[in-house]
Amino acid sequence: MNEWLVILFFLVALIYSMAGFGGGSSYLALLVLFAVPMALVPPLALICNIAVVTVGGWRFIRDGHFQWKRLLPFLVTSIPFAFLGGRIVVDKQIFLLLLSGSLLCAGLNMLLAGRAEDSIQEIDSERLWKWGLPAGALLGGVSGLVGIGGGIFLSPLLHTLRWENSKQIAASASVFIFVNSLSGLMGQLSKPMDPALLNGYLALPVAALAGGLLGSFWSSKKFSYVVVQRVTAVLVLYASIRVGLSAF
Repeated sequence: MNEWLVILFFLVALIYSMAGFGGGSSYLALLVLFAVPMALVPPLALICNIAVVTVGGWRFIRDGHFQWKRLLPFLVTSIPFAFLGGRIVVDKQIFLLLLSGSLLCAGLNMLLAGRAEDSIQEIDSERLWKWGLPAGALLGGVSGLVGIGGGIFLSPLLHTLRWENSKQIAASASVFIFVNSLSGLMGQLSKPMDPALLNGYLALPVAALAGGLLGSFWSSKKFSYVVVQRVTAVLVLYASIRVGLSAF
């Protein structure tokens, strides 16, 4: 396995974990660009997602930023749809186009992150479930299909709706990524594939976990990473173009 891939996984986990994300879309891009067998790409990305957000999610919950009642409507439908999406065998061209779109969302989200806080809107339970159930199904299905946790889609949605502040959104994204990555991974592993093939890439989840631990620590110390985040966003957008073009 290419040692540069291990280093890049560490850096991706480091940067994404500071914002409450797992980095799934970028792991996928790296695996595709480094020509890892396609059958292994989504499971590896999901395993690394789980390793990273476990740390960040625990920290956000410990610090009191997470609210179950705000996320529950999304999880009710996202979990089964992530599993079903993970079970679907996707044509390589369609997969690459979906991945390119996910990278585009991730890059734009990183560029727009850190803007001034908007006031949080009050939301009643009926409206929360009305929006959360269909949104969770859509995000979960796409997440399981591609091999990501879905936080890059949920986060901008919550920012737009102004239902939570930045810390709460990061907490919700972490938990959302964790549960959907688990569900999507179970769906992916139910497809015809020898799980033993993953053994040759175990260094990647270890690198992601190390990056997640360090990123989570720096985030808790209020380390400023805006410049690094912007540069990373540009690289992610470039990867989006590369992956999209490779589909043709």
